[in-house]
Parts: sequence; C-alpha cells; structure tokens
Amino acid sequence: MSVATPPQEPDFGLPAEFDPACYQARYGDARGLSVGELERQFRSHLAGEGRNGSCVASRSDFLRLIPTHGDVLEIGPFANPLLRGPRVKYFDVLATDALRARAKVHGLDPGNCPHIDFVSPAGDLDVVNERFDAVVSSHVIEHQPDLVRHLRAVARVLRDDGLYFLAVPDKRFCFDHFIAESSIAEVISAHARGIRVHDAHSVIEHRALTTHNDPARHWRGDHGVPAWEQNPGVLLEAAELVLGSDGAYLDVHAWQFVPASFASIVRALFDLRLIALQPLRVYPTSPGSNEFYAVLRNIGRECIELRGEPVGDDFDPEQYLLANPDVANAGVDPRQHYLMFGRREGRRLKP
Repeated sequence: MSVATPPQEPDFGLPAEFDPACYQARYGDARGLSVGELERQFRSHLAGEGRNGSCVASRSDFLRLIPTHGDVLEIGPFANPLLRGPRVKYFDVLATDALRARAKVHGLDPGNCPHIDFVSPAGDLDVVNERFDAVVSSHVIEHQPDLVRHLRAVARVLRDDGLYFLAVPDKRFCFDHFIAESSIAEVISAHARGIRVHDAHSVIEHRALTTHNDPARHWRGDHGVPAWEQNPGVLLEAAELVLGSDGAYLDVHAWQFVPASFASIVRALFDLRLIALQPLRVYPTSPGSNEFYAVLRNIGRECIELRGEPVGDDFDPEQYLLANPDVANAGVDPRQHYLMFGRREGRRLKP
C-alpha cells in the first residue's frame, strides 16, 4: 500500500536558503567537501562567525528576486525606493510633497522621493484599493505595533500566490543589539490587545536600551553600551514622552528579530491560521550587514479571529462539571477551564 506524500511548497524559482555550490564557491575551506559536510560546516560557522550559505548574500541579490513583470506595491519608500518602474506603486505615511520636505530636513535629495499613490498617516494599508502580484518593504515590519494586523493587511492587497518581499533588520547588528528578541507570545498578545500605537514598553526600549548602528563594529564584537548606561535620564525622558503623547503614534521599533526567530514566529502565526502568508524563504544575514531577507506567499485563505467573549450569566459551574467529569476529576476551576480550554474545544455546558 503506497503512502501519499504531502504536497511540496512551491518555490517560485527562489534560491534555496542553503546552496552547497554557492557556499563552496564563497569559502575556500569548503572546497572538496561533500554536501553533508558542507551543510555541517555551514551550521557550525553560522552560530559563530555568521557565514551565509545562500546565493542571496546582498541587497542587490535580494532585489533581483522580485518579479518585474507584475504589479508591485512598495511600502515606505521615503527618499530611497527599492524599485522603480511603470507597474510600481508606493504607500507611505506622508503624501509626496510632505515626504520631499522631510527628505530635505534629513539632508536627503527630495528628487529621489517617488510619487506616493496611497497615503495613511497611521500606516493603515486599508487605504490601498488595488491588488498586487508583489509587495515590498525595507525596515518596515519592525515598526508595526500589531504585527499580525500588518501581515493580514499585506495579504489583503496581494493577489492569491502573490509574494511579500521583506528586508528586516537583524537586531544583533543594529542599534537594537541589547534588546531581547521578540517572542511569539508578545506578537499574539499585541494582536489580542488590538494596539494601534506603540506602548510605553516599546518606546522606553527604543529610547533607552539602544546603542550604535554601525554593523561593521557589531560584527567585530564592539556593541557599545545601552543609551541609559551613559545617561540614565533617558529612561525618565522616554516615559514622559509616552505620557505626553496623548495616545499619538510614536515611531519606534516594536519587534526585534534574527533570521531564525523571524522564521519561527511567522511559521507559528501561519500554522495557527492567524495569517494567510506562508513563509517560503528566510535568508541569513551576511557578514558585515545589518539586515536579512524573507519571502512570504499569500495562500488566500480565511484567518481565524481571536474570541474574547466573557462567560455569560447563564454559565452554571456545577452543570459544566456534570457535563465534563474529567474536569471535575482534575479539581480545576470550571469557569477558568471553560475560558482557557473548554470553549475552543467545544465542551458542553450542561449534561
């Protein structure tokens, strides 16, 4: 009797995350090794010196992956868009003239700012009324207060099988070095709370726990010190900034990733059906760089919604225990059990 094999994920012609030929050509001490030996050597070096075993080793390599024959939306181009062309449109928090004025303030060439097709001061992709074959962003996702909401919004503007191409800062090699990696619990908590602006925790971290942003120094092991160790007053300044913001959006990093943690979190969100974006590739950070690259695919499915309805007044603890003797035998609180497990398991409320 033959056993059916699960369908393989399509690769869309994307290079593998580990390519033995690329790795062998890049590193002299890898020549002459078998494929298995190459992968073992790569894994050991990845944990230490951070070798890149993929053909995607630079931003230019990454940009070549983006199809040029379809409709593309770039999020947050500012004065340095990744892409240009007749089928590329742009989304930003500022309209074109305001973006160019901001570029001048930062000493950038305002002429490099593209025409912005979709504008939302709150960064809300709901204003985008078209669908695209690809969405592209660079150092955008870490700014999203609700990561799940952002990924759902991207899926909404993508056609089925459309791809989301992301350049993401690696927290080890940028100013986020001393901030802990974000966890799946934090991501789901932010979505459950429905936050639209950054909370005090993120603002204080961004203002007080950050360090220098020179990737070459980080790769040499020179990480500097967190800002608050040089000036403890920034802790209070950050807290007062939040209190004085009156709920306005403050632009900070909410999320800190390394390639492995990003892949794990997005895979978990996808497997939980919280998002419709399937992770296809997460390429490692190249030595000397402060960013890694990822490609997600929109499978066009419905996502589950988190339910938070309180237990109704008609909930009878004694009846629930009679209907669920295993809960009674466990000696747990019936109301708490129903909230945490019973409702999602479809438990009966009465015998």
